[in-house]
Order: sequence, then C-alpha cells, then structure tokens
Amino acid sequence: MIPISGIGETARQVGMSVDTLRYYEKIGLLSPVARDSRGRRRYVARDLARLHFIQRAQRCDFSLDEIRVLLESRSCRDAARPEVARLTEQKLQDIRTRMADLDRLQQELGNLLQLCRGSDQGCPIIDGLDAPTE
Repeated sequence: MIPISGIGETARQVGMSVDTLRYYEKIGLLSPVARDSRGRRRYVARDLARLHFIQRAQRCDFSLDEIRVLLESRSCRDAARPEVARLTEQKLQDIRTRMADLDRLQQELGNLLQLCRGSDQGCPIIDGLDAPTE
C-alpha cells in the first residue's frame, strides 16, 4: 500500500491527537501501523478508514471495548449481526435512560432557579441542594 501520511498529518486529517493515535495502536484498536526506514509511522487508506469507523462509533457513544467488538465484527458481518444488534439495543436503552435522567435534572434545576428568582433572602439553590433527598 502507498503511504498516505505520517502521524501528525493523519491526526489532523481525522481530528484526533497524536497521543490518541498511538494509544489506539497500543491497545489494539488500530493494527500496528507500517513504519518507514526511520521508524516513523506511515498511515495508509485502510488505517484512515478504521480511524473514521472508530470516530463514528464514538459519536454513537460506544465505549472503546464496544468499539473493539464492532471492529472485530466488520470481517464477518452476517454472523455478527445478532451480537451487533444486541450491543446497539443496549446502547440505545442506556441513552434513553440518560435522557430521562437529564429531563429530571433539567426540571430540578429549573425549579431551583425559579425559587432563587422569587426569593429575596438566602439562597434557595444552596438550601435546595442541602435538603435531604427523598
């Protein structure tokens, strides 16, 4: 394969830090990258495609361990479909739970702010945070 770029240029192209690229290689998310005669990393199109895959999976909130499973599934897509679907269903449920938690938090903070605006004594926000939970 023809080298695409060194580590600095690749980091800029994919919007990751050089340290992140090295880390992904160290933990095996990225296969050992080819090196030139001076030992400098030379990234090829396959590496860039894998890095873009990792980025898209991260935007979908998959953890690095989950991304490892997804990467392994790329080579046998039909056989991996049930596992990938299960992983994605779980991720979707986690996001729904977090959204419900954020909705409750938004309401609580809104209520505290409304109390603060309607009070001329003390700090209802601090008082509300000091109050025991139910």
